[in-house]
Amino acid sequence: MTTRTVTSAATPTDRPAPTPTLTHARVLRSEWHKLWTVRSTWITVLSAVALVLGVGILMGSTYTADGGDSDVDTVILTLYGTQLGAIALAVLGILVTAGEYATGMIRASLTAVPSRLPVLGAKAAVYTGVVLTLTFLTNLLTFLTAQVFLSDTDQAASLTDDGVLAAVAGNAAGITLLGLIALGLGAALRSVPGAIGAFVGGVMILPEVLGMLPYEAMETVVRYFPTQAAGALGSATPLPGGASPGGALLALLLWAAAAITVPALLLKRRDV
Repeated sequence: MTTRTVTSAATPTDRPAPTPTLTHARVLRSEWHKLWTVRSTWITVLSAVALVLGVGILMGSTYTADGGDSDVDTVILTLYGTQLGAIALAVLGILVTAGEYATGMIRASLTAVPSRLPVLGAKAAVYTGVVLTLTFLTNLLTFLTAQVFLSDTDQAASLTDDGVLAAVAGNAAGITLLGLIALGLGAALRSVPGAIGAFVGGVMILPEVLGMLPYEAMETVVRYFPTQAAGALGSATPLPGGASPGGALLALLLWAAAAITVPALLLKRRDV
């Protein structure tokens, strides 16, 4: 009696599927999808655009030379709404980071990316790209629309005038960096209400309180606080007592870098 052994060759279906390699591009793609697949992103983005454009049209259509705004910088006048839009986009920055802690999704994100820091870096990169592009295009549209109403007034201006395009772009950069500070606060505090409170109290209100102190040195320091520096970036003409555009941009970059560095250090040392 003979025994025949049959050896079957392994088929492709028998082999384990290859594990996708983790790359920075894939982490970025993941954060991009997460940003645009939640309702809060669309609500905050559309709210910011509507506020900036709506207030800009209102300022342009109701402007009169004897209304007391004739000495206001043209870019500041037409982009008044960015003060409200910046708050909406700051909330978006907080939701990008602290929102994941609220839902618990951060555990899945950090499990997929054990080194952790690429997750925070990808969130900051995606947020920066989206908000900078969005605010710049919205500012352009708002300025040009408002100028339709201001064309026959002393506030008439064009993008080719000295400092105008730089101020429109500077305003967008300032709002983006303020949002990055908010994103960093959300990542550090891991709480949406806590981060919103810290942003409003520490970034928006505290400099105003410090500015009321009767010390000349304090006035110099306050002009480099985030909101004051962002205001200097968004003016086509130098603001009295304000920082220079170069100094304001450097100050904002340092504030944003510090706001991202702190949660980056905490992310490596704390549990989720």
